[in-house]
Amino acid sequence: METGQIVAEARRQKQEMAEMLMELIRVPAIAPENGGMGESDKAEVLMNQLSKVGFEKIERWDAEDQRVLSKKRANIIAYCDGENVTERLWIITHTDIVPPGEESLWTETKPYEPMLKDGKIYGRGSEDNGQALISSIFAVKTLRNLGVKPKRTVALAFVSDEEQGSDYGIKHLLKQDIFRANDLVVVPDGGNSDGSFIEIAEKSVLWLEVTTKGKQAHASMPQTGLNAHRVGLQYANALDKMLHEKYSARDELFDPPGSTFEPTRKNRNVDAVNIIPGEDVFCFDNRILPQYDSELVLADLRSLADEFEHKTGAKIKIKKLQETVAPKETFRDARINVMLQDAILSTRKIKPRIGGIGGGTCAAYFRKAGIPAVVWSTSDETAHQPNEYARVDNLVNDSIVFSLLALT
Repeated sequence: METGQIVAEARRQKQEMAEMLMELIRVPAIAPENGGMGESDKAEVLMNQLSKVGFEKIERWDAEDQRVLSKKRANIIAYCDGENVTERLWIITHTDIVPPGEESLWTETKPYEPMLKDGKIYGRGSEDNGQALISSIFAVKTLRNLGVKPKRTVALAFVSDEEQGSDYGIKHLLKQDIFRANDLVVVPDGGNSDGSFIEIAEKSVLWLEVTTKGKQAHASMPQTGLNAHRVGLQYANALDKMLHEKYSARDELFDPPGSTFEPTRKNRNVDAVNIIPGEDVFCFDNRILPQYDSELVLADLRSLADEFEHKTGAKIKIKKLQETVAPKETFRDARINVMLQDAILSTRKIKPRIGGIGGGTCAAYFRKAGIPAVVWSTSDETAHQPNEYARVDNLVNDSIVFSLLALT
């Protein structure tokens, strides 16, 4: 099969790819932690789309979750049989999305009303992870249309719960013994604007919620209370300084090369300006280089909290929201890494750069299970932002790379 035939067929389906992505964007798939009802509605739309492609087998591996209306979190696997049925190429994408955030910041369109403008499809979930999801489907569809059987079986997994830790998604699937040690795994959930970066390593992730408890009082009589907000601010500032000074190592494999410690969400405390808060809550997002033990980082946080409790009289509670310990990186000479580099080089004339990231993806769970995995896609990195978009050209061009991987 000539590469030119694959390119031509993929480009012919450009409009169909865009329409399928916009259909998915119209259906929110937000985790219950963020006030949503999960992925079931989007999964039904996706199942209908997949039924038209001609996969040999489509399976559901839903995980129970009593917090959502359907009582389940959808996980779908679609198989396209290859000449070698014992070897499988997996492309893992996720159907869940993050909330839209402040909707007034969406100046191009509303989050769930997709719009195609200047070659970009705007909408929440367009790039993260709708673009790659569509590209993986059309990689198979292109081969089907050309009457070509892939060299190996292509398995597309569309998983839930990626944005909140993957307990109901890829972790659930890994427990079912679906995957094998010799599987070839690509997770197109990160990348750069020209597709020249392959991710082989991730930092440890430690999300924390810090609650400071004092005593509520009238703001004109501060001596009668204990301002939990002030203590929280002081603790957060000291914590920020301590973490950056103590855990300051750099590893040039990663971008950025150091650990990151970011105060993020600030919960609402009181309803009036003249009330001293008796309780205050904020969150920290920590992305820690693999050379550091995240549990030691957490111990330092708690030690500093003890100091502040003794000094101020307030109580400080630290709750772990999410923790992912960085597994060993995928070796540079791993077969899937070499195959992907060759596919990119042959289609883009680019020799990809290999490195690590601070963001978390499903690839980390495969690496932990001893299955080499790489992360790659072409994106402008608008995920989680207002006016998130996916370039239609990226839909097409990434699907071409995936088709070549199936034939390599």
